[in-house]
Amino acid sequence: MVGLFVSDVVWDAVGDRLLTLAPDLERIAFRPGEMVPPEDVARVEIAFLSMDMWPDSTAPYMKVCLESPTLRWLHSGSAGVDHPVFRMILDKGARLTNSSGSSGPSIAHHVIMSLLALRRDLPGFLRDQSQHVWRTRDVGDVEGTTLGVLGMGPIGTETARLAAEFGMRPIGMRRTVSGDEPCETWTLDRLHELLPRVDALVVALPLAPETRRIIGATELELLAPGAHVVNVGRGELVDEAALIDALRSGRVGAAALDVTEVEPLPADSPLWDLPNVIITPHASAATASNQRRATEFFVEEFARFVRAEPFVREVR
Repeated sequence: MVGLFVSDVVWDAVGDRLLTLAPDLERIAFRPGEMVPPEDVARVEIAFLSMDMWPDSTAPYMKVCLESPTLRWLHSGSAGVDHPVFRMILDKGARLTNSSGSSGPSIAHHVIMSLLALRRDLPGFLRDQSQHVWRTRDVGDVEGTTLGVLGMGPIGTETARLAAEFGMRPIGMRRTVSGDEPCETWTLDRLHELLPRVDALVVALPLAPETRRIIGATELELLAPGAHVVNVGRGELVDEAALIDALRSGRVGAAALDVTEVEPLPADSPLWDLPNVIITPHASAATASNQRRATEFFVEEFARFVRAEPFVREVR
């Protein structure tokens, strides 16, 4: 008997397939607001932190995982596993896999939406609408603009592909160029060379010691005057105080931030009231299609687990 700790959403979607793969599987239910009995905690061997739990139920779910003395494997429904809790899972001897690639299309769509909204001044039109004001004005277009894409993983790759379809010229950046990127791609050590050339900058890097605050005051000053910034990576990739100063001065023309240094964004943050900023609550991946893809990734890895095969998406 193998104890599987999952939400009702996951079990209802793929429970029958999991039982086909492992008929002796015992489902241990996680339900928001309900305590997991100690005897159930002790039987948790496999856990799937699915996207339907994020963000409100993540902490109580992970608490159970950390308390289980029998946990052997945790699968994360997201790609990002930089939070210290995942290191705690590894330190207790459990294996860890993630869903890298599942959110790429959803987040890339969010990026394109943001780029269009900023270039066409959607925030300004929404303010006019709230005041019942019919105000015409000239707006920009993304066609013909140069887009810098920091990070060419699944998110950056799909963003670059879509950007080209909209007539933009994407230039990707990553640590090592593989040669199969969908656009011209430079190594990250050329960042300062790239920044003056772009009309908009998308930040889609993973958070690591070497990428923390990779966009600071110096980098923002290097951007072309009025350039736009879109961050869908991690809030700590950008020096938030420096970004606020650049937005206030107009050095950065506008920004769309799906991630911030502190989440939830504090109510007293100046970002809320800047007219040239779009804030979304880390919601770029919160789509049904992303959840389906992440769940499929879990089922695939579960099949490998049952067959004692190596994981494809293991994080070490």
